[in-house]
Amino acid sequence: MHYRSNFRRAALVGVIAAVIGTAASAQEAPVNQDVQRNVNQQQRIENGVKDGQLTTRETAHLEQGQAHIDRMEQRDLRNGPLTSQEQAQIQHAENVESRDIYRDAHNGAVQNPDSPSSRRMAADVQRDVNQEKRIDQGVRSGSLNDGQVARLQGREAHVDHLEHNAGANGHVNRAEQRRIQHTENRDSRAIHRQKKAGA
Repeated sequence: MHYRSNFRRAALVGVIAAVIGTAASAQEAPVNQDVQRNVNQQQRIENGVKDGQLTTRETAHLEQGQAHIDRMEQRDLRNGPLTSQEQAQIQHAENVESRDIYRDAHNGAVQNPDSPSSRRMAADVQRDVNQEKRIDQGVRSGSLNDGQVARLQGREAHVDHLEHNAGANGHVNRAEQRRIQHTENRDSRAIHRQKKAGA
């Protein structure tokens, strides 16, 4: 009898915890989903560059798509949590970008992944992945609020735009990569500051 009572109590505690956890995740899900989707899309782009399925020019085009999504997030999160309409618009843009990544990676155009331009672009996109992961971790831990995420996504959009400009002609040179890296270093410090301020 005592065992049965303890079992029921433990089961009840588990149900309550699950309900609370579901409610909390539902409340923060939109921004979590969007930032996680940014990570996933950038990883797919990086993989395409590294295995030669994405050319520098294609990658530049895709980074412009990522910049568009980041700008949407910046604009919509600036005023607080995403509305259902804003979330639907961002998801539509993410779905378009996802189809573009698939199309470009499977259109038969290839590029030597060991070429200097490919290596530079791969390194830049890898940095995008890392930065987005850090933002995602900040959202999940609660150390970044919507306004801070908005500012950081604006910075990420700027980096994506620089990558687009650098690779639009099919080649990324050293000077262009240095400029991108300088901006990424500045953005990395901004992520650190924002997470520390929100902790």
